[in-house]
Amino acid sequence: MNWNPEIGIPLAIAGLLLLLAIAFFGRPRRPDQGRRLFARRGEARREPVLGDPEADAGLDAAIQTELEMLERTLSGKAVGDDAPRSSEPRAPASSVGTRPQPAFDRIVTLFVAARQGEKLRGSDLVVAAEKAGLVYGDMNIFHRLVDGKPEAGPIFSVANMVKPGSFDLRRVHEIETPGITFFMTLPGPLPALDAWETLLPTAQRMAELLDASVLDEERNTLGRQRVAHIRDELRGYDRKQEKQQARHW
Repeated sequence: MNWNPEIGIPLAIAGLLLLLAIAFFGRPRRPDQGRRLFARRGEARREPVLGDPEADAGLDAAIQTELEMLERTLSGKAVGDDAPRSSEPRAPASSVGTRPQPAFDRIVTLFVAARQGEKLRGSDLVVAAEKAGLVYGDMNIFHRLVDGKPEAGPIFSVANMVKPGSFDLRRVHEIETPGITFFMTLPGPLPALDAWETLLPTAQRMAELLDASVLDEERNTLGRQRVAHIRDELRGYDRKQEKQQARHW
C-alpha cells in the first residue's frame, strides 16, 4: 500500500489530538473540583433562645433579692446592709409578732403592688393594715397574729418591697413604695393550709383598699389556677409535717 502524505499526515495529527483529549478529560476529578459551592441562606447554626435573656435574668435577680431579704430579716441580721444608713436613731423595736421559733424550711410569698406609674403611700398603708387585722411590731413590719395567742408568733407578716423592708412610722407621711410583700414562714403557728386561707383574703382585702393588684411569687397576676396549685402544695406540706410528727411520737 502506497503512503499518501496528503491523507496520512492529517490522520496522524487527528490521532494525536484524540490521545491528548483522552489524557486530559479522562482524569478522575476530585470531589467538588471544577464547581464553586455557595452556602445556602438560612443554614447558619443558631442557638436556641427562650424569651428575652436580659428580662429573664432581671426577673430571676428580683425574686432572688426578695428571698434573700426575707431570709436576712427572719434571721435577725440587718436587712439592707448595703443601703445608705441614716444618722438618726431607729425607732425602738417591738416584741409584737416575734417568732418563738426562728427556724423555717419554706417561705410562701405574695405581693400587693401599686398600679403602673403609681405608689402606695404610708398613711394609706397604715389604715389598710389596721382594717385588714394586722398589727405593727417586730422588725418594724406588720403581722397577723393568732387570735388569743399572740405569743405563738405571726401567721404571716407584711414587709415593704423597698429595702430595708421595714416601715418607719415616725415618717409615715413620707413613705412611698411600689408595693408590699406578704410572706409566711413554715412551719408556723397554724397548719400551712390554714395559714394560707388567712393570708390570701388579707392580701386581697388590702389590694382592694389600696386600689392595687395581688401578684404571685413570680410577680404575675394571681389567678385561680395558681391559687389552686398553692393549696395543693400546702396540703402536701401539711401531710408531710403530720407524718414527721407521728414518727417522733
